[in-house]
Amino acid sequence: MRITALSQAATAEFAPETTYLDTSTWGLLPRRTIAAVKALADENAAGLRVGAGSLDAVESARTGFARLVGVHPDRVATGGSVAVHVGLIAASLPPEAEVLCPEGEFSSLVSPFAHRSDLRLRYVPLAGLAGAVRPDTALVAFSAVQSADGRTADLAAVRAAAAAHGARTLVDATQAAGWFPLEAGEYDYTVTGGFKYLLCPRGTSFLTVTEEAQAHLPALFAGWISSGAPWNAMYGPAELAPTAGRFDEPPAFLSYHGAERSLALLGEVGVDALHAHATSLAARLRAGLAVLGHEAVPGESAIVAVPGLGHRKEDLARAGIRVSDRAGNLRASFHLYNTEAHVDRLLDVLA
Repeated sequence: MRITALSQAATAEFAPETTYLDTSTWGLLPRRTIAAVKALADENAAGLRVGAGSLDAVESARTGFARLVGVHPDRVATGGSVAVHVGLIAASLPPEAEVLCPEGEFSSLVSPFAHRSDLRLRYVPLAGLAGAVRPDTALVAFSAVQSADGRTADLAAVRAAAAAHGARTLVDATQAAGWFPLEAGEYDYTVTGGFKYLLCPRGTSFLTVTEEAQAHLPALFAGWISSGAPWNAMYGPAELAPTAGRFDEPPAFLSYHGAERSLALLGEVGVDALHAHATSLAARLRAGLAVLGHEAVPGESAIVAVPGLGHRKEDLARAGIRVSDRAGNLRASFHLYNTEAHVDRLLDVLA
């Protein structure tokens, strides 16, 4: 077998005790990430750390994420959850603004808009999203890759339709960033939870915002961290950073010390290599399912969903195979630590 950065990383960093096919729920933590978290926890317990953690680790994670999605680090804000990032964007919209979303979209992306009673939400099928943008649409909010079934949005068509009607775009890249080639700067906003395909601990998330769109976001969570020079802004009102860092939340240091290492690992492997690997395994599974008489949701996603087969989740768990059940779909998802043997094991048990 040809030795690649991906295969080296899989061998060096992971040793799952199950056939783990559930990255869409959470990604496995690399050994280097676990080591960083443990080291910081030990320092905190021993009183050896000045402060609870290093802001340099947060900056390193910001830079690592920026490289993966093709933007400058100045366009990235760090935080703890997608819902908080989306809430900031929801707060920026004027009353009666229309937000267009796909049907069945993930809750964290739509709930902050839905619970503002003075906004208008409109839902359409994912395939018709671009065609549903109209002159009074203020924002199109959608996932690049759908959580429930792995379908990918027609990103180019939605961008073009939004631009034609003067609407902003918000892309949730939580199920995409890491394996799916994505240029975050092509959208007004992107939000990404770090604990899935980015292989980060929970408590890490990233917001990207264009320089033009930044001017329209309120600094609702302003504090010393969002000043851009936090050690000089600890008392009294702080000046906001001129970058997207003005939207930073106080970091969960344990999580970000780990995220720094996970994002460095993904940078070593490369998005293109991971995309080729994960989608080839997904294609192998779709072909095998067809032989068994099961029709998977079509596409070229690294996430494979089989409608009506979600009830097999517990059977598979008893056989040592970890998948998920989402909206009645059996959902399997692939990352760098998966192999053809894992696909074949799943097919054998399903048969």
